[in-house]
Amino acid sequence: MTKPTEAGASAPEFLTVDEAAALLRVNRKTLYELIRLTQLPGVIHIGRSIRIRRDTLLAWQPGNGGPALGENR
Repeated sequence: MTKPTEAGASAPEFLTVDEAAALLRVNRKTLYELIRLTQLPGVIHIGRSIRIRRDTLLAWQPGNGGPALGENR
């Protein structure tokens, strides 16, 4: 039996919005708003489905460089 070399190695490469929201500990509506504003990296649209690259999401470091959600700048 092979053991994963790093934590989460068996996790899926692409996450659903619900899975990504749980990983980031945010409400799924917040995540949908980030996607709508194109502030979330690694988002892939497949038809009507949205998937988010796990490795990109984990490497993402949101900062205070942009406007707050729903705020126009």
